[in-house]
Amino acid sequence: MTDMRRTLLWVVFTMSLVLLYDAWNRHNGQPTLFGMAAPPAASAVAAGSAPAGVPAAAATAALAGTPSAPAAAVAAGERVEIATDRVKAVFDSVGGTLVRMELLDYRDNNDRSRNVVLFERDGRRLYLAQTGLISTQGGLSLPTHLTPMSVVPGPRTLQPGQDTLELRFEGRSEAGVRLVKTYTFTRGSYLVDVKHEVFNEGALAVLPQLYLQLARDGQPPEGESRFYFTFTGPAVYTEQGKFQKIQFEDIDKGKAEFVKQAGDGWVAMVQHYFASAWLLPAPQPREYRVAKIADNQYTIAMVTPLGELAPGASSVHQARLYAGPQEEHRLAALAPGLDLVKDYGWFTMLAKPLFWLLDQLHKVIGNWGWAIVALVVLLKIAFYWLNASAYRSMAKMKAVNPRVMELRERYKDEPQKMQQEMMRIYREEKVNPLGSCLPIVVQMPFFIALYWVLLSSVEMRNAPWIGWITDLADKDPWFILPILMTLSSLFQVWLNPTPPDPTQAKMMWIMPLVFSFMFFFFPAGLVLYWLTNNILSIAQQWFINKRLGVLNK
Repeated sequence: MTDMRRTLLWVVFTMSLVLLYDAWNRHNGQPTLFGMAAPPAASAVAAGSAPAGVPAAAATAALAGTPSAPAAAVAAGERVEIATDRVKAVFDSVGGTLVRMELLDYRDNNDRSRNVVLFERDGRRLYLAQTGLISTQGGLSLPTHLTPMSVVPGPRTLQPGQDTLELRFEGRSEAGVRLVKTYTFTRGSYLVDVKHEVFNEGALAVLPQLYLQLARDGQPPEGESRFYFTFTGPAVYTEQGKFQKIQFEDIDKGKAEFVKQAGDGWVAMVQHYFASAWLLPAPQPREYRVAKIADNQYTIAMVTPLGELAPGASSVHQARLYAGPQEEHRLAALAPGLDLVKDYGWFTMLAKPLFWLLDQLHKVIGNWGWAIVALVVLLKIAFYWLNASAYRSMAKMKAVNPRVMELRERYKDEPQKMQQEMMRIYREEKVNPLGSCLPIVVQMPFFIALYWVLLSSVEMRNAPWIGWITDLADKDPWFILPILMTLSSLFQVWLNPTPPDPTQAKMMWIMPLVFSFMFFFFPAGLVLYWLTNNILSIAQQWFINKRLGVLNK
């Protein structure tokens, strides 16, 4: 039994050191032990690639901005700026592409002097929303996101008392197909209605398909911590395959697995706290595609047929673009499964009800920090008797610990005899050496789920608690919470029974210090959660130890 515990402790300790070393390498941009280093930023930003079906010349021009692209392709069109109460958006008249979006309600954690910028196109970043038409008819030219378009004059700022703001682009292909693209912004919303009107002004019937595309580089958002992992990349949702995340590395290798065709669903680009998604009315057929368009640049697209358009005919198609925070309740109301972009990983089934409870507490208390404290208190109450069982087992272990230490000294040269005598003492005192483990194992999924709730919830951004904690999503600026958490962890070690093995005993003191190091870089909300849990655990364990008279043993 002792050998097994010693081995487990050494494994945990060694893996902790390895994970810390790996996290430090990630933090400094060095190669990691568990995968590739973060991909380097592209030397220049591309305009994005057209989906399959666009003529080869257009596909080449899609790489505008890379060294191999023709000089003429690098030129951008007219920049059009839109401002509402929630966003500032910039469009390029080439293709009517959304090339920049600033979220006015969220400050950038990396630079508090500016707002969060979601879409962007500059020398470091690529993140665009694009739409256009393609066709399976060989040689047919249709308006794409590479087609120069004219901007219809109109207001560019949402005025007081005005609920919507429209921006319209018009473009025409050589085949005589005209595309009118209208973006409609709504007050108080991050959802943009996008209407596509297609007019066949040519002499031949056409079979256009509408594509809705998101292009992005493979870099995680600036300022993301290397001490915890959050997903950045494309995602597809269908009723058949449900929520499917797609790793950039899988696209590189041609191994991306997801549902390719369905009559429902949406595509998205996901990052920590924020997401963009193209949504279509259901049901209607659609195809899903991903592609690598340049070094460290990728696209995900949804393609839907518009039916045959005879000469002189037209059609209208509605789509919606969401670009904003991962607010769970709002996303769930927009489309089935859209709330899953708020990624809880394996613990979704537990995390969702925990977030619901946290949200209800916030509605009553009015402060996310105190809501976190209240939720941990409720969890500790729910698991009180389970914890009490574990702490009683620990207290009994601490009570018999002097006798065990004496046995170790007496039979240090007879390990088999020592084990037999130890087990005899445990039987006589009705002590289960593993009795403290099972209750903790049962609770761990709930507390890990709460960890992901706090890590993933955009509501923590810029949310103050008390005094110096002005943002629960950022690290403690004075490191007070991490220091208190470290001290509380060490105090818990003192309360627990001392392992008979001196090596184990040393490790029990070293491990809290090793783990606590990471908490200096964790968001304050996460540290507050662990600190609250530690304090409540100490209070319960202290009470049980005192009642059993083992505090001074």
